[in-house]
Amino acid sequence: MAKLNNISVLWVDQQATLTADQTASFAEQGIAIQCVASVDQAEGAVVSAQAVVVNLNENTELLKQVQLLQTQVNATAPIIARVQRDNFELGIQAMSAGALNVVAADQFLVEEWIESLSAIDISVDKQTHSYVFADPVSRNLLALAERVAQVDVTVLLTGPTGVGKEVLARILHDASPRYEGPFIAFNCAAMPENLIEDMLFGHEKGSFTGATKVQPGLFEQAQGGTIFLDEIGEMSFHLQAKLLRILQERSVVRLGGQKALDLDIRVIAATNRNLKHAIAQRTFREDLYFRLSAFKLSLPPLRERPLDILPLVEQFAAQQSTDGQPVRLTSQAQQMLTDYSWPGNVRELQNVILRAMVLAHQAPIDTQHLIFDDIPAMDEQSMAYKVAPFFVGQDNSALDPSMPSHQSYLSEHSGAVTAAATTGLNQAVKNSECQTIMAALRASRSRDQAAEKLGISPRTLRHKLQKLREQGVSVTRAYAR
Repeated sequence: MAKLNNISVLWVDQQATLTADQTASFAEQGIAIQCVASVDQAEGAVVSAQAVVVNLNENTELLKQVQLLQTQVNATAPIIARVQRDNFELGIQAMSAGALNVVAADQFLVEEWIESLSAIDISVDKQTHSYVFADPVSRNLLALAERVAQVDVTVLLTGPTGVGKEVLARILHDASPRYEGPFIAFNCAAMPENLIEDMLFGHEKGSFTGATKVQPGLFEQAQGGTIFLDEIGEMSFHLQAKLLRILQERSVVRLGGQKALDLDIRVIAATNRNLKHAIAQRTFREDLYFRLSAFKLSLPPLRERPLDILPLVEQFAAQQSTDGQPVRLTSQAQQMLTDYSWPGNVRELQNVILRAMVLAHQAPIDTQHLIFDDIPAMDEQSMAYKVAPFFVGQDNSALDPSMPSHQSYLSEHSGAVTAAATTGLNQAVKNSECQTIMAALRASRSRDQAAEKLGISPRTLRHKLQKLREQGVSVTRAYAR
């Protein structure tokens, strides 16, 4: 049986995942399997996966969800569909919907999967990635990343959600001497703590009920390559201590094991949180922060690299185009895209272009086809929420969250907002508090969640909302209780 060379496979199964023994068998033959139960958990892994396996039950809906996710993150890995042996019609539908191959759902023998993966000729060299670095800010970041890639140091990537931290992590790997090794991506917020520990460190045979075989962890599977730990700020304090030891000793001990296994890996971590703020709140270890940030790269939000916007639009439009024809945008639409603040960054831009193409229906995209997401942005320095400016019309006017008048802040009408008159310090503080509270409410599903974001108790928030209502601020009854 021929052994494959470090193939990374994303296994999506809503019913049941592979057992620890089955995953270990795959790993022994050079197939690194990452199992997820839903597409929501697959966002980080789908970028680095060289093949995606989906288990289909009654229809091709899961296949379409995975394809949509691949489009959103610019991933091109082939998809293999698993269907029941007697459901020939579903297999045909899966092939018609874009699955490269269809296999029986009860096929778990490693030999059969090696044959299936070899048949589609997956290799690291065949993976192509398209990156956009048109803005001078982006070009400087790329040049710095390529220099950092040559030095085998731990890297911490910071920046708001959706700016492309995993894309930069992949660049750091591809530009490094480890480019021929595996690139293993793992989302630290995607699973419960006990599963994360098993996934990262692996386990020995008999270490717990059901552990009938040795299971190498992701650190071992990344030997000779790179492991990317996304959302590192969400890792529990308990696991942070274990990760710190791995970084210090460059070795890992499997669960239930005694022997330390030497590691030859590069660690790249990423977070959208302010880790220094988390250290002050004692939710993140200061010693781990300094271990991870041997070199720190901060990715700017999309609004700070505006020359990247239109090239990204062309890239996303080309990915969505079914007839191969270039998608055209009017000059007014281009101006609107470059003037918008993009609180959701590159991911929001992808969604806007996808919606615009649907609405334009092969016609040139104009301003009426651009629908922006009304979402709050987070100030990384103060960790306070503020409302992202709305694009309100051809005059490019927007709501300014720094305006001292909370009545102007709450206004939903289009038009330019003029600067308010200078107010006293006390009034300015009250207005700023009002803005912060209302932005947190807009970004939360409940009052309790808003209170948690604001760092106050629900009771305190309730009293503050009641005072705002008494001052004439429009607060819904649901929030004012």
